[in-house]
Amino acid sequence: MNNIRFDFSDFHRYGSAFYEFLALRKQVFVDQLGWDIPHNASVEMDQYDTPLAQYSLVMRHGKVVGGARAMATTAVWGDHTYMLRDAYSGKLPHIPPHVMSVEIASPQVWECTRLVVSDALTTAAERSECLRLIVDGLVDITRQQGGTELICLSSLALMRALRQLGYDVTRLGATYRNDEDGRQYAVLRMPAVHARAHHYMPQTLPQHLPQASYA
Repeated sequence: MNNIRFDFSDFHRYGSAFYEFLALRKQVFVDQLGWDIPHNASVEMDQYDTPLAQYSLVMRHGKVVGGARAMATTAVWGDHTYMLRDAYSGKLPHIPPHVMSVEIASPQVWECTRLVVSDALTTAAERSECLRLIVDGLVDITRQQGGTELICLSSLALMRALRQLGYDVTRLGATYRNDEDGRQYAVLRMPAVHARAHHYMPQTLPQHLPQASYA
């Protein structure tokens, strides 16, 4: 597996990878988890897929098997900022405003969303390696843009998996239950630093990784 990173200016260099990522998001978030988000029969794409977004994807044998999206917390595109700030402002019906304890808008802080790993990766070791490649790619994106920290809205199961991969993840604010999929979520934060390989524990990675912003 290998990591690729791009934005709207150069995603054409990677063939159909961006479209495959949108299709994988639809498969997981819409078909499996039942989220009420914009989609058609093939792909899921929302108001945060703009020229301000950057992407970290993982390829295996020429196909996308995982990925996530990143955006600076200073981003503004039309009526929207970034996902968690819009939730804090009451713009997103499925994310309660209290999930953010404080409004964040800093060039040092980047938000990560729509993290997903394909079911084509069937072993815990493969899925953990894919997750590590995605998140290390997000770290590289953030650092290259001058950022030092990542935040995301994540399931608590993913928080445990990230910690066991060696990421210094902490919770920022209260948890809440998502009525669409029944899972517990919270805002997480971590420094933009690669995983510490000696903490690698693939057996704990959950099968589905919804809404992770680190993903």
